[in-house]
Amino acid sequence: MNVARSFNNWRKYRQTVAELGRMSARELDDLGIGRSEIRNVARAAIAR
Repeated sequence: MNVARSFNNWRKYRQTVAELGRMSARELDDLGIGRSEIRNVARAAIAR
């Protein structure tokens, strides 16, 4: 994996964590995500 791809993956991970972290518990529940699952969802986002 090259440096640019690693940086982009890190940036996408941090952005996803930040966006989901700003959501209310109800909004997360509507998406089927618990607050404790935010990091796992962000990791899955960079795997795609």
